[in-house]
Amino acid sequence: MAEKMEVQSNKMNSALKNVALYVAIGVLIGGLAGATTMLFVAPESGKRTRALVKNKTIRLRDQTTKNIKKAVAQVRSGTGKLSSGISGKAGELKQLGQEKLVQQLDRVSKAIDAGKSAVESA
Repeated sequence: MAEKMEVQSNKMNSALKNVALYVAIGVLIGGLAGATTMLFVAPESGKRTRALVKNKTIRLRDQTTKNIKKAVAQVRSGTGKLSSGISGKAGELKQLGQEKLVQQLDRVSKAIDAGKSAVESA
């Protein structure tokens, strides 16, 4: 059961990382497409166009950084929730294992006592 939870944990982490990666790639491609389009349809030329491109690029960089930070925060949040869930399940499994161990020790103890009684009465 612990292996199953670990596999699920790995799948969840992988999925969260993929989402963050896809968001970053989408923002980057969208930004590049927008910048390229702007260059081709720019009504002005020369210094003014370069200044516009520079300003747009800076804004795009800032927006991309902001989006990446959000994605990373979401991944960390998901990982934290998953870790706490796994810790809780591990505690439950540990408790269940201890209970089963006590039950088995009681059975063995009773069997030993019965064996001693049988040997002594023989």
